[in-house]
Amino acid sequence: MSISQKCQYAIRALLELAKRSGQAPVRSGEIAARQAIPPRFLENILNELKTAGLVEARRGAQGGFILACKPEDLTVGRVIRLVDGSLDPVRCTKGSNRCNCPLKDRCSLLQLWEEAKAAVEAVYDRATFAELARRDKAADDREKFDYCI
Repeated sequence: MSISQKCQYAIRALLELAKRSGQAPVRSGEIAARQAIPPRFLENILNELKTAGLVEARRGAQGGFILACKPEDLTVGRVIRLVDGSLDPVRCTKGSNRCNCPLKDRCSLLQLWEEAKAAVEAVYDRATFAELARRDKAADDREKFDYCI
């Protein structure tokens, strides 16, 4: 399972908003600059996230984007499923009626695929944007104090 570039951008945009949760709205240009996302592509992504109810857009001079939920309630898994779809490593784990494999009723690999899917889902579903924002802040703090004489 590979995460698309679009999904990576969506996650990075939401991370930027999570870092500023409870603060003033953030303009899309600032999100794009801080997270190295092409601005025009970001606009489309933010509109999709708005339609999905994950972000809110504020108009006006003090406008921009904010998270529509608490960062601790939003997981990376939810965003990946929204942008890229399921986390299934192979078609067979999407349900037996979707698999047209000639071995589907006697496949010895199906359990392996299901375990892999469950492991990946567990990692992404426990990764909240609150935790990612804390990690990002800690990395920023380390960078500020990492200097040589």
